[in-house]
Amino acid sequence: MEFKDIQIDRVGLKFASDGSEVMTFSGYASVFGGVDTYGDTIIPGAYKKTLSKRDRPVQMRWNHYGDVIGKWTRIEEDEKGLYVEGELTPGHSKAQDVYASLKHGAVTGLSIGYRPLKIRELGDGKRELHEIDLIEISIVESPADNAAHIANVKSAIEEAKSLKEVEAILRDAGGFSRADACALVARVKSLELCDKAPKNNPATIRERILRMV
Repeated sequence: MEFKDIQIDRVGLKFASDGSEVMTFSGYASVFGGVDTYGDTIIPGAYKKTLSKRDRPVQMRWNHYGDVIGKWTRIEEDEKGLYVEGELTPGHSKAQDVYASLKHGAVTGLSIGYRPLKIRELGDGKRELHEIDLIEISIVESPADNAAHIANVKSAIEEAKSLKEVEAILRDAGGFSRADACALVARVKSLELCDKAPKNNPATIRERILRMV
């Protein structure tokens, strides 16, 4: 799965102003034209198939790997891009925190998780995306380069001194849920045993996790 980020202030996020308790907002999760930081250009029509033929709804997540914090009530492609309207889940502690941060302007991005299905290679690392399989749309703390984020996570894991620290880093810096972080470490430990490496060797396990994140 690939990610593509967009600054909220670039596309004009709007909030409900009718005094209702429902935490609603709208904006664009993706825009057409131009070349983004990944060298990609999304072509109009890229979302039509994925929106018309779906087995399950597009999830609203926090930072891609975090909690499901609400639901998208409207997702459609128009002449500008991928327009979305969403509701954050009332009573959900993370959703309430996210909504407060959105209103304050401290959280600044939306990001799509997707698989490119039809691509035109333009050379020099540039692509045109003609068809996209949309998996989820996240509210993200900052639409930064995902490669830089991964580099920061790897750097932190290299300094970890125990498996508990690795799990904490995956949760806090990597955006993994507690269950996913534990599952990843457990999986690497099981692979380690299959390879007949020293049991519960934190250094060796860290090396495997670094190759997986």
